[in-house]
Amino acid sequence: MATSGGKLGLWAALVIVAGNMIGSGLYLLPATLGAVGSITVLSWLIAGGGALVLALVFAYLGLLRPHADGAVAYATEGLGPALGHFGWFTYWITCCFGTSGVAVAATGYLSFFFPVLKATGPGLASSIAIIWLMVGANLIGPGLMARIGAATRLVGLAPCVLAIGVGFASFRPEIFAASWNVSGRSDLSATLTSVTPIFWAFLGLECANIVAAIIDNPKRNLPLAAVGGVALALGVYLLASVAILGLLPARTLAASAAPFAEAIRGVAGGLAAALVAACALAKTFGALGGWILVGAESNRSGAAVGFLPRWTSDVAPDSRMARDLILVGVIMSASIYASASPTLGKQFGVLINVTVVISMVLYLLCSLALVKMATELETARSRGIARAAGVVGALFSAGVIVVSDPALRLPTLG
Repeated sequence: MATSGGKLGLWAALVIVAGNMIGSGLYLLPATLGAVGSITVLSWLIAGGGALVLALVFAYLGLLRPHADGAVAYATEGLGPALGHFGWFTYWITCCFGTSGVAVAATGYLSFFFPVLKATGPGLASSIAIIWLMVGANLIGPGLMARIGAATRLVGLAPCVLAIGVGFASFRPEIFAASWNVSGRSDLSATLTSVTPIFWAFLGLECANIVAAIIDNPKRNLPLAAVGGVALALGVYLLASVAILGLLPARTLAASAAPFAEAIRGVAGGLAAALVAACALAKTFGALGGWILVGAESNRSGAAVGFLPRWTSDVAPDSRMARDLILVGVIMSASIYASASPTLGKQFGVLINVTVVISMVLYLLCSLALVKMATELETARSRGIARAAGVVGALFSAGVIVVSDPALRLPTLG
């Protein structure tokens, strides 16, 4: 709740952090993880632990630089312009590839109603068409995208809530046990390589910094809200993942284009499944449009400081960013085509692995920036915690890159 002075209290900030994370990032993950099995529950715990540390990293960075220009600015201020430029580039690429993954997820749930979209050709056409539909919505104006985002914000919780409720009510331990590791690899290899795609669901954990300037008692509440929000999201993700793995065999999930809807249909019937698919579809459209706008703004800000040729952008901050939106749409469409795979789940896996690996480069730079900037904190205890978080965050970020599936580090190798 908000305090009397209009500032956000701890619980309000915590809910904002968790609410911004829970949603479309999870919807197609069961299909990707179904090729591995229910052993991925261990991968969720590893990824969640790393996300908690990185959330603390960004909480401290938010305290040190509450008005910094997003995560990209931390690398510049802490490590210098060259690495700041590199950090911006990784963020820009992440926006394009990651947003393409959301488009594939949208096609997956649209295929629940139109099964022909499960085929490679129609699926590619659908994902590209959805991208340009949301580029068009952004060209109309950010006000429209704000209304779409607001309208779809809460519906994103429905698939997770229904999966947890229905899943545990009808949970079948024998299905969960039989699907423990279907990857054909060792348990250690299966667990570690799954951390990378799972971390897709935690991208955006730095959003706690957005509320840094309006949170009550930020020195105390910002770190608590950042870590607590990620912990709450991890709890929802873990429960939903366990529940769905107890409803359908892993190999069935791996072949599904709409895993949450398929799992619900087997227990609660077609109407409930259609409701889940519709909610997931609505949320993916809202998230897609918002991330396209973020990508365009990243393009504009990069061109404004010389990271990109100025002709690629409508540089003025008050412009409609038509060039930026079109360039982002072209890059996303190319990434959809380049990542074409036999199933939507496999294509989604290619895109999210690429996105997470690139994102971890920025998280690595921000963690190292905190190690250097921690000297500005007031107390020895805070400096020690911040430095420890920075070191562990950097090691985790590097580790995620190292253990990622080599065949999925580039979209051309899917």
